[in-house]
Amino acid sequence: MARFRAIVGSENCISDADELVAYECDALAHHRARPGLVVLPASREEVIEVVKLAYASGLPIVPRGSGTGLSGGAMPSEGCLLLGLSRMRRILAIDLDNQRMRVQPGVINLDISKRLAPHGYYYAPDPSSAQICSIGGNVAENSGGAHCLKYGFTTHHVLGAELVLANGSVVQLGGAVLDTPGYDLRGALVGSEGTLGVVTEVTLRICRFPEATRTLLATFPSTTEAGNAVSLIIASGIVPAAIEMMDRLAITAVRTALGGAWPEVGALLLIDVDGTLIEAEHTAERCSQLCLSAGALELRKPADAAEREAMWRGRRSAFTAMGRMSPNYIVQDGVIPRSQIARVLEQIAQLGEKWGVRVANVFHAGDGNLHPLVLYDGANLEQAERAERCSGEIVRLCVSAGGSITGEHGVGVDKASYMGEMFSETDLETMSWLRCAFDPESRFNPGKIFPTPRLCGDRPGHYVPHRTELSGQIGRG
Repeated sequence: MARFRAIVGSENCISDADELVAYECDALAHHRARPGLVVLPASREEVIEVVKLAYASGLPIVPRGSGTGLSGGAMPSEGCLLLGLSRMRRILAIDLDNQRMRVQPGVINLDISKRLAPHGYYYAPDPSSAQICSIGGNVAENSGGAHCLKYGFTTHHVLGAELVLANGSVVQLGGAVLDTPGYDLRGALVGSEGTLGVVTEVTLRICRFPEATRTLLATFPSTTEAGNAVSLIIASGIVPAAIEMMDRLAITAVRTALGGAWPEVGALLLIDVDGTLIEAEHTAERCSQLCLSAGALELRKPADAAEREAMWRGRRSAFTAMGRMSPNYIVQDGVIPRSQIARVLEQIAQLGEKWGVRVANVFHAGDGNLHPLVLYDGANLEQAERAERCSGEIVRLCVSAGGSITGEHGVGVDKASYMGEMFSETDLETMSWLRCAFDPESRFNPGKIFPTPRLCGDRPGHYVPHRTELSGQIGRG
């Protein structure tokens, strides 16, 4: 403990049992483990020294940003050193001429756009938790958001990153240019969920605000008509900035939580189109026509910026609003082909009936990234078990429909057991070879992503170290 305190200061080392409770989980709160020690560095140099000391002490390291992840990716391994990066929140440089900026990993996603807005720029990836999630966490999970349909995920906006490896050495992956020679290790880093090293700096691509944005809220009798509208819009060649879908239960939750004129309908689509003024106006009108042809009940266009913000606030608040409908819920994150939305949502409803649980749907319909919320009462253990089983069948349903087990929340501990549904043993071993090249002893974020522990070396794969008696390591000062 004394050696870690000497690096970051006593107030930035947390070992008290009561204080460690706050770090037992991320936003996937039903998976928990107690770290042995939390260390909060404020600079790259402090990260390097902490990692070197942990490496010499044989301690597993779990990097953590704001703790908003929904897959258990930032959940500690029992007794680990949890490396919190929330103090590293400086914007290091802004280059408007080349549309670049450099930031530390603890910088909050939305703060970047706030900083850039007076200059006419913004950062495109916009997770619903943008006001609290960190860039480092976004890099770890390859986070998305509503407007990633047109503008892409985190990986499309990260040009380079500085990474501290398990032995304390520092590597630069990518850079300030659009393409660098050699292997695309930057691409491998984004979405690696903290298993390759600790990100201490990120170079981001920033975007100019479009000249105009038009928003449309379309209501439908059910998700079937809404899903068909999505297919029609994309098939017509239109690429909206965003198409979000909410079903009846999600709409009810938002109306209960926020009030206002949220409609009582089976489903709604919230659509943004942008570009030049003429382009935005024309595309919005075309989307309106396609929604009506798919069976839309009503089309609403916000009268001003405040009304548009109210519409989007409802969508962004949908997850938290669900707390009005149920004391507990599981947020899933499967991906399906857009053409399968109507069919898969019908099958999800059938799974809810099969397991006797309610399932709400609010998701990024434009890219088929579903977010089913399986509602249950955690005080009822039998109901909680049924909710878990329903959730698992939804994941398998997404894969069988030609999709993925996750679109933006990551694998973490929540979906590790489903990796075999998508990948062969050889696929997983190849991924593990990459991990072992960066972290030969699998010190970083053990127990995440890979379903089967393996040793690096003779047989590639994920290695979960034996639990280190952290108290003994700390006690040696």
